[in-house]
Amino acid sequence: MSNFSVLFQKEWRENVRNFKVLWIPLVFILFGISEPLTNYYLPQILSTVGNMPEGTVFQFPELTPEQVVMSTISQYQFIGMLVVTLGFAGIIARERKNGTATLLYVRPITYSSYVYSKLVIMCILIIGSVILGLLANLYYTYVLFGTVDAIAFIEFLATYIVWLLFVISIVLFTSSAFPTGIASAVSLTLVIVVQLIYGLIGTYWTFSPWKLPMYAGDLLMGNVDKTPFVWSLLITLLAIAIFIAGAVYFAKKNVSKAKI
Repeated sequence: MSNFSVLFQKEWRENVRNFKVLWIPLVFILFGISEPLTNYYLPQILSTVGNMPEGTVFQFPELTPEQVVMSTISQYQFIGMLVVTLGFAGIIARERKNGTATLLYVRPITYSSYVYSKLVIMCILIIGSVILGLLANLYYTYVLFGTVDAIAFIEFLATYIVWLLFVISIVLFTSSAFPTGIASAVSLTLVIVVQLIYGLIGTYWTFSPWKLPMYAGDLLMGNVDKTPFVWSLLITLLAIAIFIAGAVYFAKKNVSKAKI
């Protein structure tokens, strides 16, 4: 059995024991379902339990199916990314602290296999959970608001998956380079705080990985600007490769320090 297979099975068993294989998908599915239900039934709920004067009429804008999907993504961009960064910030740092990572010195295990096994398990849990959440969202959006163009949704989903890979690579890199607490802080800064900053200056910052979620929405709406989208996609893919390579490098460097 290869090094990667052994390490992947270890990672899978660990995530089964700590129930991440259960609660992470449930978080994304819950938000995926709640957004179309809330948008559809909120006027009725307010009319029933809002304790408003008789005859009060609530005027809410009529949402298109695409807008409902994008409102779910806005939830994923904050709460979902918070779950990802905090849930996986210690994926390497914690093992380095408790000494598990030093097994690399007594077993024929490569650092790349060690990092890639964690990368794959993160991809399965995070990307798989987001896909399940969006499919649940798509079903309820179809029932309550109407259909979303299938091709546009696939393009949107593929672009958003690249964004998720970018987030995963950041979390993996910071966990490899820093202790758990610092890794959490740096990941939150790069994934969430930079998004908030980008909201202020994003008009002047068109080629950026942090632009991908917006471009994914533009693909869904059918009005994406191809040139900045392609450049942002290429920059993001390059950044993913650099972060993953950096994670392998720091995994080796920091475990070597721990041994000394």
